[in-house]
Amino acid sequence: MIGMLYGVGVGPGDPELLTVKAFRCLKEADVIAYPKKQRGSKSYAQQIIEAYFSPSEKEMLGLVFPMTKDSSVLREKWKETVQIVWEHLAAGKNVAFVTEGDPFLYSTFIHFMRTMQTNYPDVRIEVIPGISSVNAAAARLQLPLADGDEHVAIIPARDDYEEMKKAIETHDCVVFIKVAKVIPMMLRLLRELDLVQKAAVVTKVTSNEEVIWDIEQLEGVELEYLTLMVVKK
Repeated sequence: MIGMLYGVGVGPGDPELLTVKAFRCLKEADVIAYPKKQRGSKSYAQQIIEAYFSPSEKEMLGLVFPMTKDSSVLREKWKETVQIVWEHLAAGKNVAFVTEGDPFLYSTFIHFMRTMQTNYPDVRIEVIPGISSVNAAAARLQLPLADGDEHVAIIPARDDYEEMKKAIETHDCVVFIKVAKVIPMMLRLLRELDLVQKAAVVTKVTSNEEVIWDIEQLEGVELEYLTLMVVKK
């Protein structure tokens, strides 16, 4: 019998924010698969779950995902990664694929699942939601995202000044993820809209490496990838 594939959200960084259901799934799974960095350093999801599980007690499967925009390379690498997991599933093992945050919110698991469904449509899949960095940031900043009829948006920040401006102008609250690469532009935008005091930036929220930044001191700072900005008017 083919094993079950679980997409498991393990939360934003603090291991204690792993849900009870996620913990049970990981404990019962035969294999825990996790995104693995090519150079050997630990992935964020791996760091979260290692508080509870280790290779000595659980079969751990590190999967390297390609960091390229070449579609032909991507297709081949995704196929290879899915094949690795399929071999465990075909052997009757249940595999839990862990991802930081939530599996269906800008997660590696989304494309992984789609590729698995295309190549091996008989595989049964269950998704276990997790606490996202968006929710975690709101809690750590004590900043309500939306109340009453307010509108909130989650936007991947990109190098498009007018589009980012439009996002802020048309919503009561915007959470910009992946903001690190465009922080100088976003600071200019906040100043133009006179919203510097209405913005907050946090890196690796809830983890032991969390940093809540002083907006005024971000000029010239090179931020880590897992950084988001909340703008609440």
